[in-house]
Amino acid sequence: MNPVLGVVLQTTGEITGYVLYALIIIVVLGLIAATIKIIREYERLVVFRLGRLVGAKGPGVVFIFPFVNRVNKIDLRERYLEVPHQTCITKDNAPTDIDFLIYYKVTEATQSVVQVQNFEGASIGIATTTLRAVVGDIPLDELLAKREQINQVLRSKLDEVTERWGIKVTNVEIREIRPPQDVQEAMVRQMSAERTRRATVTEADGKREASILVAEGEKKSNILRAEGDRQAAVLRAEGYAGALNQIFSAAKGIDSKTMVLQYLDTLKALGASPSTKYIFPLEFTSLIAPLRDYGKQSDK
Repeated sequence: MNPVLGVVLQTTGEITGYVLYALIIIVVLGLIAATIKIIREYERLVVFRLGRLVGAKGPGVVFIFPFVNRVNKIDLRERYLEVPHQTCITKDNAPTDIDFLIYYKVTEATQSVVQVQNFEGASIGIATTTLRAVVGDIPLDELLAKREQINQVLRSKLDEVTERWGIKVTNVEIREIRPPQDVQEAMVRQMSAERTRRATVTEADGKREASILVAEGEKKSNILRAEGDRQAAVLRAEGYAGALNQIFSAAKGIDSKTMVLQYLDTLKALGASPSTKYIFPLEFTSLIAPLRDYGKQSDK
């Protein structure tokens, strides 16, 4: 045998052996990787052995027999479905586009695999049909105000169906309600008119309250003014009464002679005036009687 050919065959045999060893190692590592599964806390493995359900396994390290077991990994965290715009007809025959979100989580991993094939599609189908039925019983004017009621009805209806699938619908939230364009414009005009009406009412209430306050202020001012006038009149009357008392007290000590002298002074002042007519009180004759008597006695 040619020595060169022998070296080539020997080298080829060694390479083939190395390749076989490498293939064996790769196969062993693949089997180990397929056998050992590490499952996170929020995950579960639903295991089927030769087509029969074994159960849910995890979390932690789970051993799987390759080529015998088939597994489905289920996420137990809460997730959501985004339902695109659905055209619904309201009770007053107004087409309205509504889109919403469905929040859900898997409670039974095995049931979610065995009982339903496509949960997301089934949930969206149930939600849309229920939404159309609910919206069909509500007028357009009340649709926006009953958003929370629609959410509750959708959640309860979905939860009734998905419960047997091992899935819990935690919440349903309507994201947008879009009426027709002409209805939106009418709603904007109505809202503007309502705001104008409220502004007019507020302005009228303000003017009315201001008028009431002004009237009450004038009333109180008149009351205070009248009270002041009354007190001033009382004080003047008291002053007059005091002055009259003093005059009366002083008049008690005046005799007839003093009064006659006062009348004489008055006559003197009258004589100095340019008037040609004089008026004398009736008491004047009785007051000068003592002077007349005194004059008579002097003549005798």
